[in-house]
Amino acid sequence: MAEAWWNGTRIAHSDDTVIVEGNHYFPRTAVDPAALLESATTSVCPWKGTAHYYSIEAGGSRNPDAAWYYPEPKEAASQIKDRIAFWKGVEVR
Repeated sequence: MAEAWWNGTRIAHSDDTVIVEGNHYFPRTAVDPAALLESATTSVCPWKGTAHYYSIEAGGSRNPDAAWYYPEPKEAASQIKDRIAFWKGVEVR
């Protein structure tokens, strides 16, 4: 089972993560929706497509753009559709 923690709060847990480039992509249903805040930030990966971001709010603090997802990944990355990954201090264990 993989879990994502930030600021003392478990924000995701699942035994069904997909690991790509060292990042655990959790099913969207395994992430606490109350911890996710929409962000206008995007970035582009040449082989995965356009990533969109969420800020995380947990334990009374906000972590800007600390989660990302690919709503329409390229074919080579189709296994991460509807999945969310974390960085910027979010601990995945």
